[in-house]
Amino acid sequence: MTEATPPQTVPSPPDLQAEVAHQHVRFPEGLALDCGAVVAPLDVAYRTYGRLNATRSNAVLICHALTGDQYLAERHPLTGKPGWWEAIVGPGKPIDTDRFFVICANVLGGCMGSTGPRSLMTDSTGTTRPWGTDFPSITIRDMVRAQCKLVEHFGIARLLAVVGGSMGGMQVLEWAATYPDMVHAAAPIATASYHSAQNIAFDEVGRAAIHADPDWRGGRYWEVPGLIPAKGLSVARMIAHITYLSEEALARKFGRRLRGASALTFLEDVFEVESYLRHQGSTFVRRFDANAYLTITRAMDYFDLAEEHGGDLAAAFRGTRTRFFVASFSSDWLFPTSESRALVRALNAAAANVSFVEIASDKGHDAFLLHEPEFHAALGGFLRGAAERVGV
Repeated sequence: MTEATPPQTVPSPPDLQAEVAHQHVRFPEGLALDCGAVVAPLDVAYRTYGRLNATRSNAVLICHALTGDQYLAERHPLTGKPGWWEAIVGPGKPIDTDRFFVICANVLGGCMGSTGPRSLMTDSTGTTRPWGTDFPSITIRDMVRAQCKLVEHFGIARLLAVVGGSMGGMQVLEWAATYPDMVHAAAPIATASYHSAQNIAFDEVGRAAIHADPDWRGGRYWEVPGLIPAKGLSVARMIAHITYLSEEALARKFGRRLRGASALTFLEDVFEVESYLRHQGSTFVRRFDANAYLTITRAMDYFDLAEEHGGDLAAAFRGTRTRFFVASFSSDWLFPTSESRALVRALNAAAANVSFVEIASDKGHDAFLLHEPEFHAALGGFLRGAAERVGV
């Protein structure tokens, strides 16, 4: 009689991310996903800023973009860089933490403490190992469901506002469509109700770069301690980063300036813009997981709120009492203003209360993360108005 093989544990490769114990809540019952799978247990990593008031009526949930995370208003524990929205989140700022209780959670499928491809699971052989590419396909709605569990964990029945840009804006729209009674105000910024064919194409090129890296090893790079598909993930980041900028921004920052090359060569960074993109790629691989990147970009590609409502976007919001603030940026070609206007028309058709602003900016899609005083003032005014209506 052959002895049963004892359960084994395959450790995750040691890296910088493993050195950080992210604040999180564990939900042992897990989460049922749109694909039919159940992820259990479910960890939701998060950060909060400000204080929840006695009536639990001042909570603002901020949803992060594709490569963002929960560290929006403090120094990042891995990179040491300032939080990605420190410009507008904090005491006396447009999202005023003296007035609001701000929550930001790492998305489901991410790699900063929430359950995702880096998380450990026990497979059919009894081996404990990272999920890797066995992590189920997820949707933006799955991300929102995970956030909802966190919000309920805090005892919050209704959010004062949900705010987010880019993929974060998709989550805002899903919140308003799926949990309308839990959202008093919604601010989808630099986003759309679906991922366009062009955006899906850019995502696929990035995924192909990761797949082509020999170190990806079919998604099982975690089997080799310390190994990551750095070249492929770096190229994916470089491709994506180009879409976040505008031609005007690239010309202003770099133009055609050279880095001192004395002769024509293919063996070094000749132009400053090349060096910039390589730097973006090399720093990204130190904080992001390749399988998480594949999982999250696919979730964005799946997103089409109108299709989920019979092709009628207005139907997703019909009867809503949520107040909307929609913002776009004139030089954003990743999520152009035309897509925000289509969203506003659908909200108008649903008889929703909606305000819209297009900010004149030459910074491209990333403008929502940068110094744009007109945008900051408009968002801050919207949130103050929403707070006054509910007595916060």
